[in-house]
Amino acid sequence: MKQNYNRRLEKLQEEHRRLLERENFPQKESNGIIQRYQYPVLTAEHTPLFWRYDLRYESNPHLMERFGINAVFNAGAIKFNDRYCLVARVEGADRKSFFAIAESPNGIDNFRFHDYPVRLPETAIPDTNVYDMRLVAHEDGWIYGLFCTERRDQSVGEADQSAAIAQCGIARTKDLESWERLPDLVTASPQQRNVVLHPEFVQGKYAFYTRPQDGFIDAGSGGGIGFGLCDDISRAVIHKEVIVDRKRYHTVYESKNGLGPAPIKTSEGWLHLAHGVRNTAAGLRYVLYLFLTDLAQPEKVIAKPAGYFMAPEGEERTGDVSNVLFSNGWIVEEDGTVLIYYAASDSRMHVAVSSIALLLEYVRQTAPDGYTSATSVDTLCRIIDSNLQVAAQVG
Repeated sequence: MKQNYNRRLEKLQEEHRRLLERENFPQKESNGIIQRYQYPVLTAEHTPLFWRYDLRYESNPHLMERFGINAVFNAGAIKFNDRYCLVARVEGADRKSFFAIAESPNGIDNFRFHDYPVRLPETAIPDTNVYDMRLVAHEDGWIYGLFCTERRDQSVGEADQSAAIAQCGIARTKDLESWERLPDLVTASPQQRNVVLHPEFVQGKYAFYTRPQDGFIDAGSGGGIGFGLCDDISRAVIHKEVIVDRKRYHTVYESKNGLGPAPIKTSEGWLHLAHGVRNTAAGLRYVLYLFLTDLAQPEKVIAKPAGYFMAPEGEERTGDVSNVLFSNGWIVEEDGTVLIYYAASDSRMHVAVSSIALLLEYVRQTAPDGYTSATSVDTLCRIIDSNLQVAAQVG
């Protein structure tokens, strides 16, 4: 019996080692804007064996899993002490999510989880579930993690055990090890999800991108990505939200939209990555899109290409919640390289690489949405006319 146990353990350890050390390669195809990589950077199988298994022969002679991990996805990202760190949403087989940090020396492969998950302090009202942390190194010197805290809606009867209330939880750290929990963000909206902290003060205040919504799933009267200011983040209250980027009929963000990671400051404006959602016969479809806002007025959109920037492709379309791309983390290198970390179908984490220069060119040079079929045809015809002129000159 012990011999079988040892053989199985050795096999598990060897398979896990190979997965962690597997080199990642750029995919052959590229659209000239981003370069996807072949393998996911984090999956449920990347979590340590000593999380999932009781490794004592006496208490687990058949080497059964004792703590099932269902998925690893929707990770915030930051470069810290020259290491690429992802604060991932890890979902157990019990459907509860928690945060865990994985580090890589290059941001592309060889990600390894810390021995322990994040021990996140609770508020007076315990979180039932926490997920989707956005990380930002703020100019006040703290690293903030803004995340969704979910609790059951106590206003409904016992017959409905699915009704939930989502709010924005706030925590901060200096070392990614010890976390201080602050009170949840307070706004006039019944529910808040996908809240992001702006990395700089605006008018001497903390600035937040919000996503006001009426219900847990449906945005309802929530008009899109919001923006608001508060004086004190230790007790954050936003009295007024303005809509930065609205939902719009027959677009990739007609059902709802939300900001991804904190925006990147560039010479031409603040670069934003967001997700847009529309309903289809096969269910909700999540894609990613970009827009640019003014440096002095980060709530003012100055450029926004039509349609999506990234959408699920190939195996990315399958998973626990299929046909979904979601991003809440990216890292900018000193040379302008941008590593975009995105989750596929609520199951696994991937990486794509671009640059500030390429992303700005895409945002600035791609035509905006005209919101009708005719204007889309006009845009296409202008491209065709220009290319045919080039072909005639070459000929």
